[in-house]
Amino acid sequence: MNAVLIALLVLPLLGAALTLAPVFGADPAAADRRALRFSTVVTGAVLVLTVVLAAGFDHDEPARMQATTDVSWIPAIGVRLHLGVDGISLPLIVLTSLLTFLCALYSERRLPSGAGVPSARAFVGLFLLLEVGMLATFAVLDLLLFFLAFEIVLIPMYFLIARWGSGAKVPAANRFILYTLLGSAVMLLGFLLIGGKAGTFDMQALAAAHGSGLSHSTQVIAALAIMVGLAVKAPAWPLHSWLPDAHTAAPTVGSVLLAGVLLKMGTYGLVRVLLPVVPDGTTTLAPYLGAFAAVGIVYGSLACLALSRRGAKGDLKRLIAFSSVGHMGFVLLGIASLTPVGVNGALFANIAHGLITGLLFFVVGALKDRYGTADLDTLSGATGAALYGRAPRLGALLAFAAVASLGLPGLAGFWGELLAMFGAFDPADGLSRPAFVTYMVLAGLGTLLTAAYLLIVVKRVCMGDPKQPAPVPELADLRPYEAVSWTPLAALTLLAGLWPALLLGLSDPAVKHLLGGG
Repeated sequence: MNAVLIALLVLPLLGAALTLAPVFGADPAAADRRALRFSTVVTGAVLVLTVVLAAGFDHDEPARMQATTDVSWIPAIGVRLHLGVDGISLPLIVLTSLLTFLCALYSERRLPSGAGVPSARAFVGLFLLLEVGMLATFAVLDLLLFFLAFEIVLIPMYFLIARWGSGAKVPAANRFILYTLLGSAVMLLGFLLIGGKAGTFDMQALAAAHGSGLSHSTQVIAALAIMVGLAVKAPAWPLHSWLPDAHTAAPTVGSVLLAGVLLKMGTYGLVRVLLPVVPDGTTTLAPYLGAFAAVGIVYGSLACLALSRRGAKGDLKRLIAFSSVGHMGFVLLGIASLTPVGVNGALFANIAHGLITGLLFFVVGALKDRYGTADLDTLSGATGAALYGRAPRLGALLAFAAVASLGLPGLAGFWGELLAMFGAFDPADGLSRPAFVTYMVLAGLGTLLTAAYLLIVVKRVCMGDPKQPAPVPELADLRPYEAVSWTPLAALTLLAGLWPALLLGLSDPAVKHLLGGG
């Protein structure tokens, strides 16, 4: 299994390198087609390897790190090439491989427009490099390797937004890279402090020590630096302001991967690094993280309500981006509770958000392709979508993703938010229960506001505006390549909602292991 895990990382890296070689032919159009097909083949092979990894995973011992590789890499500073997966990282690796493959499949038929002849080859090279960084983030077990993988992701995503995006794409890409690089620099300072004081960067060794050898002040300073750096990527309020612009400008597949995977890198780091490595510092800062999470839940929902009202000229992609601020607030609240229930809820909500928001961005991207805009007033106006009557399959998928996002029982969005609030209701020892119960109440208010704005969106886009009846142009319904790309996300959203033990059975033992001294 360790060879499979290594191959997961090497295969897309070799694929990205191959796009630099003149192997796709001299004819530009044919080379573009071959490059896009090559991307689908490589990401499909990575997905197959991921399935092999998941099938070979010992589900009886999900708390044990499996498929491990641990060899010296840079002896001078003690950095090791240490890889492995457990019940926390495995679902995220599967999610990353699946979303990347579906995005490659979608891009083969719907490549975002980009300037220059080698557009498809450049897109594929950056896309595969992005996959390497995302997978490596969830597989590495060394703090400096984690930082390196974290950084690898930023450059390809910057160019995907700046070159293949739309609207104010360059300013949005600049804000994205500025925020995330500054956050990463602060995070690196925390890693260096831990490594310098503990004498190792190995995440398993640090988790086993569970903070021993690190003074309380060292833990608080390191936890603060790491928490701020990861909160930018999460994104936590008030460090979220780069996200709406990035999502609004990004191409469809960029938005899918940004919401479905990149945001999870921040919350995964909080669970993998903060909880077991600096537990005392995390306990000190947890109430503040919970407060920011609760404010983010309400703030994101209110922002979405403002964008959804008639006449606000709200961009539907921007609205979903703000909804991610609220949904990821539940993840942060569950982590801040420092309880197995809350952390399990956070990890479940991570996967659910990736599936549901990925589907939402696919559908909204298709609407924008058909109309040339994602403006909500246009989509619901006299010449608007009215999807139920004009494109019923497209409308059904949008409505399904919306009700899953608002947390309808029986769908994936329900369990993570419920468990996160349960964790806040009874937080870990040493945390103020009245404060966390207040956070839980605010989160509950956020669920009501979430239902309000998502139902407004469904009503306006799927039913149209009855006050402005007028003849409307033809609208293409769900296309075959769209159905192939999106159906797995809808099916998994239903499966996770009906069978939550599929994920909780993996994460629960691993979470208890980390919280108990990892």
